[in-house]
Amino acid sequence: MERVKKWFAGSKVGAAMIMVQLFVTGMQLLMRAMLGEGTFVFKYIAYRSAVAAICVAPLAFYFERGSPKKFKWSVWFWLFLNALVGITMCMGLYAYGLRDTTATYGTTFFNLVPISAFLFSILAGIEKLGLNTRPGRLKAMGAIFCVAGVLIASLCDGKAFHIRYLSPHSRWAHHAKSSKDHWVRGNLLLTGFCLSMGAWFVVQVKLLKVFPFKYCAIMLTCVIATIQATVIGVCADRRKDAWKLRWKLELLTIVYSGALNTAASFCLVAWASTIRGPTYPPIFNPLSQILVTMLESVIFGEEITLGIIVGMIVIIIGLYSFLWGKNMEMERDSLDQNNIASGSMRSEGSITII
Repeated sequence: MERVKKWFAGSKVGAAMIMVQLFVTGMQLLMRAMLGEGTFVFKYIAYRSAVAAICVAPLAFYFERGSPKKFKWSVWFWLFLNALVGITMCMGLYAYGLRDTTATYGTTFFNLVPISAFLFSILAGIEKLGLNTRPGRLKAMGAIFCVAGVLIASLCDGKAFHIRYLSPHSRWAHHAKSSKDHWVRGNLLLTGFCLSMGAWFVVQVKLLKVFPFKYCAIMLTCVIATIQATVIGVCADRRKDAWKLRWKLELLTIVYSGALNTAASFCLVAWASTIRGPTYPPIFNPLSQILVTMLESVIFGEEITLGIIVGMIVIIIGLYSFLWGKNMEMERDSLDQNNIASGSMRSEGSITII
């Protein structure tokens, strides 16, 4: 009976992570179609952040309403930086990079985020490289494989594969069809997205130290990101038509990404991390990459080159090598802490006996 309960608990966590990857897949395809129709990126960021703030607000009110909060200048500084690095810059760079490339190619950069976060953690002194240990060597090897995979996917073409899609004359297929004219620019923008998102994890660690209320922090971050995107967007384009919210595709993408990809995914990932550890959710990242690759070819008629396939495989190998090393390191640190705790308990017991 205990074994059945454990299996059921484990399957619930796995099902939740699969659901998160399905949310990511839907967002990638909707964004690809929306950007193909010429949607102003900062309008999308502003409206999506506002929807996310509205969705997270009830969680902040329910779970953290009785907690005393002190809004010092340092708290507002980290909230502002968290919104700027993690939403305004991160989403802006990704959206513009996605517009110049494809959803399949853009999704490969999500697998580089743990590597980017690890590098920024080393620079910030939060983690150590530890090449003299097996976990450290595995993480370094994973990072090298991930970078090599991106280079293969971006520089090598090879044979192109096509999957028969719904209609070559459909509106989505026509607008979302990518070209190679701005491929280099798209690579630079997606690299910036990866670095920005990696830095975001370090900023969140700093933020939660001075303001340990995660739901309230994410709500305020979304509100500040809405203001930031609006200010930058107005400076870039003041036309009313650029800010007018169009029905169907735009509205669906904004509500979907704000409610599911920010609010729901945040809660599910946080819940899974508390049960199975922080290295568990990224294991499912390749699932969305495979789904996006297949569906983008079916719906939009995008070609799948041999270089992208090989690059994806190399990146996935590198990701699992990195996560394997990270998991070993966490198990070792947990064992050391238990040994220290048991040693202190034995010491306290001997003092009591004396």
